[in-house]
Amino acid sequence: MSALSSNWDRRSIFRAAAGLGAAGTLAACGGNNGRGGGSGSGKQLTQYFHAYGEAGVEQAVKRYAKAYTKADVSTQWITSNDYESKLFTALLTKQAPDVFEFHPQIQLVKSGQVADLTDIIAPVKDDFNAADIKSHTFDGKTYGIRMIDDPQFFFYRKSMLEKANVSVPTTLDELIEAADKLTTSKVKGLFLGNDLHAIELPLIWSAGAEPLTEKNEIGYHTDAVVGGLRRLRKLFTSGNLLLDAPTDFWDPSAISQGLCAIQFCGMWAMPAMQQALGDDLGVFAFPKVGSSGRPSVYNGGWSMFVNAKGSNVDAAKEYVKWLWLDQKKYQEDFGTSYGFHIPPRTSIASQAEKLKSGLPAEGVKLFNTYGHFDNISWTQAMFSAWDGVISDSVRKGGDPEAALDACDKKINRELKKLFG
Repeated sequence: MSALSSNWDRRSIFRAAAGLGAAGTLAACGGNNGRGGGSGSGKQLTQYFHAYGEAGVEQAVKRYAKAYTKADVSTQWITSNDYESKLFTALLTKQAPDVFEFHPQIQLVKSGQVADLTDIIAPVKDDFNAADIKSHTFDGKTYGIRMIDDPQFFFYRKSMLEKANVSVPTTLDELIEAADKLTTSKVKGLFLGNDLHAIELPLIWSAGAEPLTEKNEIGYHTDAVVGGLRRLRKLFTSGNLLLDAPTDFWDPSAISQGLCAIQFCGMWAMPAMQQALGDDLGVFAFPKVGSSGRPSVYNGGWSMFVNAKGSNVDAAKEYVKWLWLDQKKYQEDFGTSYGFHIPPRTSIASQAEKLKSGLPAEGVKLFNTYGHFDNISWTQAMFSAWDGVISDSVRKGGDPEAALDACDKKINRELKKLFG
């Protein structure tokens, strides 16, 4: 997940996918259309992007489009706080984009909304991170092309940990203890995001569980996950957690402005943090939860999809192939020039000089060692159900077992709809 504009929450995209089931009209989008450079072909394509927070991304995206000669490509750069609702509303209208960025979601496949891209990716498939291919594949067909991988982990102020005599946490209990020791009258020990939803999947993985099993059955309801939820409740009520930051977890300002000593965030924010804090930064994975746990890193990111219900499917596929498969220079530029992201193609990632040393290299190592990727079968309804678990058991102090039981019912209904 790239750094986002200050009024945008990645979690809402999954809830918004339900908008495919309801009619609507497209609301106005911000930014000029960034139309391409007049190919003379007569072909017109429109692509949707959410407003990345890093300076220069919009200009780069429009520069790439302008360089394409086989169609005029216009860019809708959606700066408002509801990219996802505008996207899914637009997909129901004649103004639907031909190409759009999003995340792998099984409903998009089952509804016939996204085109099969297996044929264009096949020649370079082996150059992609295998996990990125898997997360975009259903029934042997690949439906999206990953543009960037965005690992998420903890950033910490080295000087603050040293002053408080705190070691880098390796367990959730140690993280909670560190938050206590690091909290002062002016600084909170830890920031997990304003609603804690960003750490849902890392909590499951670090407890040694999976959201869903390989057979698409519930995998998260374990004693270790229950224990983790109880520990998070203790943390939530401790007074050591930053809960009212001006912006959410994806923005580096909480740690950069000295509001906390440790912040959960993404690698995209690393350059901005380094600019503010210099070398006073370290990173570590979400620590193990329970005796059978393991560290984990959630690899978010963005992918490019072709609207299978559009009128220019073949032309759109050709453009996507040109930009996100053929133009390695643009792919590396997109990944490393505007915040730090890991290119999903091995050949590009291996030559990205900005990621080879220092803190970026540490982030890449965490990505390669502890990384977990999106599961195409984990839907927006499942995310919403798990939002409820966090709300009920951590924020409100309810029984985690009861919260998970209620979640199980919702997710089993969803699984039955999807898989019978």
